[in-house]
Amino acid sequence: MVALKMIDSIQGLGIGHHLEDEINIQLGRICDWDLSLDLFGTSLQFRLLRHNGWPTCSDVFKKYLDKSGNFKESLTKDIWGMLSLYEASHLGTEDEEILKRAMKFSSAHLNELIPHLSPEIGRNIAKSLTLPKHLRMARLEARNYMEEYSKGSNQIPALLELAKLDSDMVQSLHQRELTEICRWSKELGLIERLSFARDRPTECFLWTVGIFPEPCYSNCRIELTKTICILDVIDDIFDNYGTLEDLVLFTKAIKRWDLDGMEQLPEYMKICYMALYNTTNEIAYRIQKEHGLTVVSCLKKTWMDMFDAYLEEAKWFNSGYVPSFKTYLDNGVISVGSCMALVHSTFLIGDGLSKETISMMKQYPRLFSCSGEILRLWDDLGTSTEEQERGDNACSIQCLMKENNISDENEARKHLRLLIGNLWRELNGLAMSKTIPLSVVKASLNMARTAQVIYQHGDDQSTFTVDDYVQTLIFTSFPNS
Repeated sequence: MVALKMIDSIQGLGIGHHLEDEINIQLGRICDWDLSLDLFGTSLQFRLLRHNGWPTCSDVFKKYLDKSGNFKESLTKDIWGMLSLYEASHLGTEDEEILKRAMKFSSAHLNELIPHLSPEIGRNIAKSLTLPKHLRMARLEARNYMEEYSKGSNQIPALLELAKLDSDMVQSLHQRELTEICRWSKELGLIERLSFARDRPTECFLWTVGIFPEPCYSNCRIELTKTICILDVIDDIFDNYGTLEDLVLFTKAIKRWDLDGMEQLPEYMKICYMALYNTTNEIAYRIQKEHGLTVVSCLKKTWMDMFDAYLEEAKWFNSGYVPSFKTYLDNGVISVGSCMALVHSTFLIGDGLSKETISMMKQYPRLFSCSGEILRLWDDLGTSTEEQERGDNACSIQCLMKENNISDENEARKHLRLLIGNLWRELNGLAMSKTIPLSVVKASLNMARTAQVIYQHGDDQSTFTVDDYVQTLIFTSFPNS
């Protein structure tokens, strides 16, 4: 139990990347189930092993069931055990019914308990019920965990000191990365020359901090942020500025992928075309130089698919068409940029690359589209109100309401949240696959996590905003005292 708690603290503090070998040695020693562990220990062991990619079986929870197959009511007296069970249940897969029951059982009883607990314990439980550990953004969780850990009576001072030093070093690294990105953006000149486009390099960078929390992925964060910045501008062109006729020409030009293809475009599209063309080729050259693989055809395919998806949405908007929910989501998972970002990420990371990787990436693994569906749905939940007020396209909420004759938007939102829960179970199962490198699996999970953190509270100004997250993670040092 001591080793389990130590590993949980180390990873919670965000310093697991310094002790990966030591953690795996310890996990190897405890991967055989200790039947003497209580509910808290069993749940913690299960969560840590599965989170770190070790074989696990949810049958270990059967000992907590009664003769009717329900979780024993006596377990509700163990508050920390119930919370540990709740956290573990979020790593369940589609076919693990016992973990679905564990989630329902633990969440119901924890919600009932909150009014009867001390304010501090109640706040901790409410936080987990709102956003379980498995769904949290790693660097943000490390910052929050440090604050909690520093106040605890069982803290290990050396661990806390290491976490503070690491936090300062990572923050300094992120500041240098952001400086490099802002310099690139200024030299590119897109925002200065396209007055309608959003200037959001810092917010784009926050996404890559979420996808790549480990310090070693500095180059990945910088290069991927560049693609997201350009994606933002393209999104603005399709949503707010371009005519349908020009958007058709833009898409055709991108599919040619040569400089002659842009001759018939309006000037503002030529500027964006050149930025995308040059940046993609530069990233492909970097991958060729560092990993010895020619991937430009694969990278440009992700953009061609994106433009097709954007154009489809523009046609829907111009005709007033509201597609079926499935049609919308199949298209939306591409237009939201998830597959583009994860394909670029795979090659930038560079683990286990081969010609087979290129073939796999051109088809978009289900791992990518599953993560992308979570991103698409959270994006819609978080931005739909504002977009509908602007008169934008129907999103998943409106598609679902029309298809199922739902009159109450809150009911549709509730349905989407349930769907996101099911997608997370599928994603957890896909994450166990051995055909995709663990680093890429983690990036896919992290994309879904980042989407939830950024969009979960939508327009609720009483909660943290993206600017708050940026200030906390990149510019505000953790207090020494």
